[in-house]
Amino acid sequence: MRGPDGVVVTEPRRKVKPGETWTIRLPEPASAEPEPEAIPLDIAYEDEALIVIEKPAGMVVHPAPGAENGTLVNALLAHCGDSLAGIGGKARPGIVHRIDKDTSGLLVVAKTDAAHQALSAQFAAHSVERLYRAICHGVPDRADARLMGLPGVAADPPWIAIDAPIARHPQDRKRMAVRSGGRAARTRIQVIERFATTAALACRLETGRTHQIRVHLAHIGHPLLGDPVYGRSRSAAALPPDAAAYPIQALHAATLGFLHPTSGKSLRFEAPLPRNLLHLLVTLRRDCGADA
Repeated sequence: MRGPDGVVVTEPRRKVKPGETWTIRLPEPASAEPEPEAIPLDIAYEDEALIVIEKPAGMVVHPAPGAENGTLVNALLAHCGDSLAGIGGKARPGIVHRIDKDTSGLLVVAKTDAAHQALSAQFAAHSVERLYRAICHGVPDRADARLMGLPGVAADPPWIAIDAPIARHPQDRKRMAVRSGGRAARTRIQVIERFATTAALACRLETGRTHQIRVHLAHIGHPLLGDPVYGRSRSAAALPPDAAAYPIQALHAATLGFLHPTSGKSLRFEAPLPRNLLHLLVTLRRDCGADA
């Protein structure tokens, strides 16, 4: 956009005066269909019906404003060719479920319409096994009366059950929040290692809402380490240096289990912790001590 003096305007708050003439140049419209890109994929399993991917942290699942290229969908289109086109919609071909950009781990993608429908039905029925590994601020404890007194939180040994509905945040549409009237959301968490000011968790998803684990952990006062959205209120002063500086949410989709959409065979996959998260755990064990 150029102002009346012909200079390109970069300040969105600049005021327009009466009688001025401005020139606006609209960008070329972006294609509604993602393009294939030769991006390496870490494939855990593949057959004619589906493909299971270990997604690295930093990769967006499908194109969206601000992330039109370099996504998992772009890589899948290049790997699978035209067979993937149109399955589940042009913008998200083959995608049955998602994990956040900065969450690593396992995803299953459908390669046929029949597989997409069958897998989607399993996710809708909450019959898919999804277990995440995480590191959070503090140590959730079933003996903590404050924690057990929170809405939707209960002891379910060896788990802590969080059954709290999730909806858009009333003031920030980019965030989610526990809200009355939201969509039902159920997470089970278990402490698997205790450190001085943090804990390593196993998190079992029973539903699949946007940011569910991140929102539920923030709801109980134990947000993920490195979470820039839901962990902003927690001070890093008490954390070891490596934990305080961890750059992304410490969350990894470690286990994925479902029935094969064609054969009905039970499939189960496990993804080891990525190097950065494993390094963080080793550092916490060394610096803080651990009680497995």
